[in-house]
Amino acid sequence: MPFDYNLDYDNLDLRKHPELYRVGKGEQGVLLVEPYKSEILPFWRFKTPPIAQESAEKIMELFENYRKHDDFVGMDMARKFIQMGYTRARRYTNYKGGRKYNEDGTIKERQIDPEKAKSADIFKVYWDKIRKDEDYLKRKKAHQQTYG
Repeated sequence: MPFDYNLDYDNLDLRKHPELYRVGKGEQGVLLVEPYKSEILPFWRFKTPPIAQESAEKIMELFENYRKHDDFVGMDMARKFIQMGYTRARRYTNYKGGRKYNEDGTIKERQIDPEKAKSADIFKVYWDKIRKDEDYLKRKKAHQQTYG
């Protein structure tokens, strides 16, 4: 099932109502789902490789803590922030200022930033680890089968 953008996320605690959470595709809902957004977002950074490393490690620590507390929604939200660390760092790697399009809608020429590429690579390692994590994948499948 796709991520449900019609829920009242401003007033919804998905830790209390995990049955309402839908995994969706990619990073859908990453900046909506509480209380996880407020718990993870303060640590999400990718400006330099050392900052990205610290960020990815902290978010992975949160991922493991959610696992320890049998909180799949938290695990998946941590995964989404890790994934977003990679995708945003890649965007800033390719386009200064992170903007892919010119005002007229044409695509800007790429200007590779090796510093941001290293930041993206750091997040990619953690994202790949989560995508291969059998326990996470089992929990994801169970959540989707139970709730959609």
